[in-house]
Parts: sequence; structure tokens; C-alpha cells
Amino acid sequence: MPPYAAVTAFWKDRLASGPRAVARPSVQHLVGNMALPFDLARTRAQAGALARQMRGDGRSVLLIPGLLASDARMEPMRAILNEAGFDAHHWGMGRNYGPKADSLEAIDRRVDEIRRSTGGPVTLVGWSLGGLYAREYAKLAAAKVGGVVTLGTPFSGDPRANHAWRLYQLVSGSPVDRPPFPCARETKPPVPTVALWSRRDGVILPDCAKGRSGERDAAIEVDCTHMGFAAAPEGIAGVGKALETMRQI
Repeated sequence: MPPYAAVTAFWKDRLASGPRAVARPSVQHLVGNMALPFDLARTRAQAGALARQMRGDGRSVLLIPGLLASDARMEPMRAILNEAGFDAHHWGMGRNYGPKADSLEAIDRRVDEIRRSTGGPVTLVGWSLGGLYAREYAKLAAAKVGGVVTLGTPFSGDPRANHAWRLYQLVSGSPVDRPPFPCARETKPPVPTVALWSRRDGVILPDCAKGRSGERDAAIEVDCTHMGFAAAPEGIAGVGKALETMRQI
């Protein structure tokens, strides 16, 4: 059996079953996330061009990483946004090991720190699980938030319609449908909200990241894998497009 077929067969056997019949992304698209090193290489080569394509307006942006990711994972995006003329910041909380009871309070402290030097609202850009943090925080502190951009974030539909929920529960220690802070995933925050989603995500079911009318203000399709949202040129360009779209909401 060819190596690609063997990997596909292994994950199909391991991931197909669940506590109930729930649609999930194809295993072929899941395996596509192994292209991460190539995505990073393409982004390094195209960084200048990506920055020139964006219309930075000095807006403060806070980048929130996904499950098990850290600020290092978001650095290519931060550097390009800053070169484009935005004021992008890391979340500064280390690796994301899942939600804790005080996660939103920690984000609030970071937002206040940024606002002390700028005086204005902060736009939150959250990748995957980080997008759930961003949406829930914006519901509690809308006056401090200029908008929310989610990247492959499963804020809609069944929380098990993905290939990450078991890992989430193992790492966070919380049931995927009962985080340790109040959470209404499908309720739209009272700020401009743009959802980036991809048919090739492979980890999150596209419909869950796209959301439905009323759950977000706009949805933008991006041609990348789940890992590529924060690493591939297409994912980072999508963030620039989302920030531009937010001006019109």
C-alpha cells in the first residue's frame, strides 16, 4: 500500500467512529494538513507581497492561537499584519492548553494592556479554539472590542463535528460541550464578526466554521487547510480580507 494510502486508512479507522453519528471532514483533507512546512515556506517567500496587498489602518489586533499552539505559531501572521500597517499583538499567555475558568479574564487583562497604549478598541483574530475565546470574550466586553475574525473556528453546529474534540478533551480536561466558562457558541457577539472557513480544512467541518446567517455578520471562504489558516499565504491573505470587510459592517 502506498504511504499516503496507508496514513489515510489508519486515520479513517481511528477517527470514523464516535459517540453518535456526526458528520466530519474527510480523512483525505485531514492528511492534507501535513503540508504545513510547505505553507510556512511559501509564506516566508511571499511575506512582502502579502503585506502590500493589505490596507493597514493602524488598528490594534490581538492574535489568539488554537489548541496546543503558541505565539510562535502566530508570528508569521503578526509580522505581516504589522508590515501592512496594523498594530498586531500576541496574546502572551504561552501555549493554549484549552479553556480555563479564568481564560476570559486573562484575555481581558491583555486587551486592557493594549488599550492603555492605544486608547481604542482591539480587534480579535482567533484561530480555531482561539476564535471561540474571542467570540465569548466579545460578548462580555463589547465596548473594548472592535470586531472578531475567526479562522476555522467551530462556533456553529455540533461540537463533535470535527477531528479535534477528543484531543481537546484530553488536553483541557473539559467536555467539548461544557467549557469551564459560560459559552453560547452559536450566539453572535454584538460586534462585527467575520468567519473564515475552508472546504479543505480537514479538521473542522466547513459548515461549523462558516456558520449560519445570524451567527456571524460575514463568512469568507479561504483555500487552505486548517493548519494553513495561520501559516499559508491564502490564510493570512484571508485575514487581511476579513479586516477589510469589517470596515463595511
